[in-house]
Amino acid sequence: MIGHGSVRRSSGKPAAAPALSRRIAALDWEAITRSLDEDGFATTAPLLTPEECDALIALYPRDERFRSTVIMARHAFGSGEYRYFGHPLPRLVQSLRRQLYARLAPLANDWAQALGVEQDFPADLEGYLERCHAAGQARPTPLLLRYRAGDYNRLHQDLYGELAFPMQATICLSRRGQDFEGGEFLLVEQRPRMQSRGEAVTLDQGETVIFANRDRPVRGKRGFYRATLRHGVSRLRAGERYALGIIFHDAA
Repeated sequence: MIGHGSVRRSSGKPAAAPALSRRIAALDWEAITRSLDEDGFATTAPLLTPEECDALIALYPRDERFRSTVIMARHAFGSGEYRYFGHPLPRLVQSLRRQLYARLAPLANDWAQALGVEQDFPADLEGYLERCHAAGQARPTPLLLRYRAGDYNRLHQDLYGELAFPMQATICLSRRGQDFEGGEFLLVEQRPRMQSRGEAVTLDQGETVIFANRDRPVRGKRGFYRATLRHGVSRLRAGERYALGIIFHDAA
């Protein structure tokens, strides 16, 4: 049965969950890197526990935790809404952002080299954010998204200034089949002189999709060429779906 936006509460004392750092380290990063190289995206097993997902959802009504709220229909972005966290970021969100960045920075540098981009990415998030802030991009970009029945997100790219890290992540916080139906993550890739290729990714609670947010290198007969990507969310058929977006560059 599809719920109506209620947050699941565990009965009794929750079992101890492995530390986030151990969960991230336990992911098959070789397979994730290969999937990002070959397909432009990769998915993971649940990265957050149900309790952590519920705690993030519970932040959504707390105005003091956010710097801005976007009603998608007002900007023709789709239907639904999302809220950008303000400083300080929740500890869990900051930890996810820092640790995922460190794992993805080597691949980001490989992509930049393959595309002939004169840009290198520091090994740690703090070093990269220093560059963002020096370029006038100082507003935090991690966000919570809420979709209700009938809502969707049009294909887009999350670019907020001159600097943009080439990958980002989305974590589903709600339970597919219990809290919501529909709402698949969409990724559309355009290669030169080819028709667009689309992917629909289903995520359950705690699962993550890591994806190229603007373009990525694809090897051709004469070296690498640039494939352009956009992402969105298909229409929610029932219930309510929350997601956490982890964007590594800050906004101007």
